[in-house]
Amino acid sequence: MTDSIAHQQQLYVADGLSDDEIAQQADLYGPLTDSVRELIEIALLTEVDDQEVRAAQEHIESAKRLLRQRTIPGPYGVRWGASGQKRAWGNAAAGLRNAIAPPLFLETDPDGRAWADFHLGAAYEGPAGLTHGGVSALVLDQVLGAAAEAGGAPGMTGTLTLRYRRPTPLGALHAEARIDRLEGVKTIVTGHLAGPDGVCVEAEGVFILPRWVRDRNSATVSDPV
Repeated sequence: MTDSIAHQQQLYVADGLSDDEIAQQADLYGPLTDSVRELIEIALLTEVDDQEVRAAQEHIESAKRLLRQRTIPGPYGVRWGASGQKRAWGNAAAGLRNAIAPPLFLETDPDGRAWADFHLGAAYEGPAGLTHGGVSALVLDQVLGAAAEAGGAPGMTGTLTLRYRRPTPLGALHAEARIDRLEGVKTIVTGHLAGPDGVCVEAEGVFILPRWVRDRNSATVSDPV
């Protein structure tokens, strides 16, 4: 096993937190993330005077010093509580503690379907007044992957194929995906991103269970009872 794979495995942690403890953390850190996300957009759009900009920066620097007093020494990773509740709160597409992530709150069905209704503001602009195509790809990669996981066939993205049908507006959007078929260790998922005028981007993703996970699962199955 390579050092990089071993390091990656260490970022999958069962920390034993209860559901109540996880809920308390979500109630604490979720609003902080929302505030930082709003700050990003306000900083982009503000036109206050120079004095106000400098005063705001001083407040932000003060907040940074306060929060930096104790931080984890690397990526957040993926964590599971005592009940098996999963927390990928550092995820760049949907992490509860990641203000870079779009405000994407996914819903899933165990039959391999995932969807989200969400709003993208000015911070996600590409062409004037439109959602950046890379942000559309980010969202669809996450939603398609969530569908694969919900259907019991998770994996990491092998390929993501997109067809941009029409410009994606900023504002209210809907994304959804469903498992299309399974091919060995591959899960093929299809989905789309839609705005008020209909489908903007169509997607197909191939998600592959990593070899180190397959090897670990094989070893577990073969272990004597």
